[in-house]
Amino acid sequence: MKIEFWSIGKQHDPSIKDAIEDYSARIKKYAPIQWEILPVPKNAGMLSENDLKRLEGKMILEWLDKDTVLIALDEYGKEMGSVGLADFIVKKGNMGSKKLVFLIGGAFGLDEAVLKRADHKWSLSKLTFPHQIVRLLLAEQIYRAYTIIKNEKYHHR
Repeated sequence: MKIEFWSIGKQHDPSIKDAIEDYSARIKKYAPIQWEILPVPKNAGMLSENDLKRLEGKMILEWLDKDTVLIALDEYGKEMGSVGLADFIVKKGNMGSKKLVFLIGGAFGLDEAVLKRADHKWSLSKLTFPHQIVRLLLAEQIYRAYTIIKNEKYHHR
């Protein structure tokens, strides 16, 4: 099963790029992965919050395949622990899912149309994090989930 990380915004910040690439390389031992950094729409600063979310949402929905399992990172989503995430990945694999897309929205979150399309809404925490940090947390947690699945030493229960 392929794992894709989609994020709206700028390329990885140089201060955390190496860490993101390190965890991404570790994940590749278990599953093919890919990062897609989706561009912020042109003239974003001149758009209202709703118009910006709508444009971002339209772009996301156009990029998605109909059979892709979409996991939207959303502050109102369900929280999962690391073991729960590992179980989630195993279940999706057992169901024959070919691709999981973990989506990090733009500065104002995700458009309602994207949230309706999402197969799952996941909240990393009640805390608010910068988007660049979310990328790192997401990569680390997916790596951790695979080490749990494989019963490797990285995660301490």
